[in-house]
Amino acid sequence: MSLQPTFSTPTVALPVMLVAEVQDSLLVVVHDLKRLDGLLTHTMENLMQRFTAASADLSDPALIAMQELEGVRAGLHAALTELQFQDMASQLIIHTSKILQGCAYRLASDSMGSEDGEAVPFVEDVPDRPNPVTQDEMQAGSVELF
Repeated sequence: MSLQPTFSTPTVALPVMLVAEVQDSLLVVVHDLKRLDGLLTHTMENLMQRFTAASADLSDPALIAMQELEGVRAGLHAALTELQFQDMASQLIIHTSKILQGCAYRLASDSMGSEDGEAVPFVEDVPDRPNPVTQDEMQAGSVELF
């Protein structure tokens, strides 16, 4: 006779409709995050074009001698550095989307199972780290790889 204790995993019974609604909500959030990422990318591309054009205009040889414009040039340079936030925001959106999508698929799979012949959706790489973006500030000349 074995004296080893047996442990069972606790379970909670949830109505199928509740699970389906939560899964749908999670997938809607994933879709919205993808749209947000697209909007951020588009806006950053436009800003980069405008800042680059303004910087080129200020580099005109006729304007180089004007000391008053040095502050404007420095401000544009700082603004270009700060636009790096789009890259960090995009990484965080992708990370969050993968986690939410993984939760939605796991919730459906664990609670409803799959019908014969039906493939269960699978998210390849559900991130195991809580946050891919560790940098919380940017300064000219400082780079933090993550």
